[in-house]
Amino acid sequence: MFQPQFSYNNKIVNNLLDIYSKNDFIANAPLVMDMKISLQRDALLKTAHHSTSIEGNPLSLDDVKELSQGHKISAQKKARQEVINYLKVLKNLDKYHEKGIITGKSLLKLFDDITFHTLDYAYFGAGYRNIQVNVVNNLKEVVFTPPQPDEIEELMTDFIWWLNNLDDLNPVIAAGIAHFELVRIHPFVDGNGRTARALTALILYLNKFGVSQFFTIEDFYDEDRAAYYNALNQVDLETMDLTPWLEYYLEGFLYSISKVEKQILLSSPPNKINQIRLTKKQMKILEYIHLNGTISNKEVQNLLGISRQGAYKYLHKLVNLGILKKEGGSRSTYYIQLSNK
Repeated sequence: MFQPQFSYNNKIVNNLLDIYSKNDFIANAPLVMDMKISLQRDALLKTAHHSTSIEGNPLSLDDVKELSQGHKISAQKKARQEVINYLKVLKNLDKYHEKGIITGKSLLKLFDDITFHTLDYAYFGAGYRNIQVNVVNNLKEVVFTPPQPDEIEELMTDFIWWLNNLDDLNPVIAAGIAHFELVRIHPFVDGNGRTARALTALILYLNKFGVSQFFTIEDFYDEDRAAYYNALNQVDLETMDLTPWLEYYLEGFLYSISKVEKQILLSSPPNKINQIRLTKKQMKILEYIHLNGTISNKEVQNLLGISRQGAYKYLHKLVNLGILKKEGGSRSTYYIQLSNK
């Protein structure tokens, strides 16, 4: 049975206290709608960029922004697809659990969606790996040999049971442990790192660590990839003491959440449009536009589960409020957000 070992030393405890202090500040800050959407969008784009970049994806953050809006860019198909896949996964975390439970099926679905049309051989995406692999560094040196293929099924069964029986374990700690353990088991031929990092986002989401949507820890990993891999390799596989890894992980978590706190502290006062009181459904429309650039009547219907006429009423109201602008012709009408400066 998987039973992770670690110690709550001063460094870990102090970082956790700081993280929750900043979490409370961000959660209770009087954030205006534009800033909430901006933070969420920036975190989405940076997470997709940095998490794929760590594993060698050459696309820039600007390229990721273009892809997120459905624009074409000049790049290799695999590089584009890796980013598109990761963006879709982050936008749809609700797809990867069953009533709050992470199952083997939902975890495989997470992996399949992350690696969709990017693996060298299609059968690699059919389940756990059935061949032995080695993890190598940039010099092609073997730095880690994961468990044998015939061990994976049992290891993953134990791991998934643990994921759903965390008891009172702090969710931030749990996400860090899950990150390490999935990388250690290395259940897939490729895409293990991306899947592990997406799994941490899912754990925080399911445990209602709400402000996780506003920041990305992946930029911390990507800024010094050698330190990231070194931290993973610092764990003694005999004792399985995860304390060194968790120290590093929490340092990155604190670094990333602190950047969001600073952004909020330096933000300007709300303007006229931000002071308009919007309904939750109106806010969902604006969030969709901020994440995708535009929205159509059909997309509002799908987003809110309403009729064509109902979608028109919501859009018309936002146009009258001076928040949205109608563009396109009669057969290709779409809406964009007006500048509110």
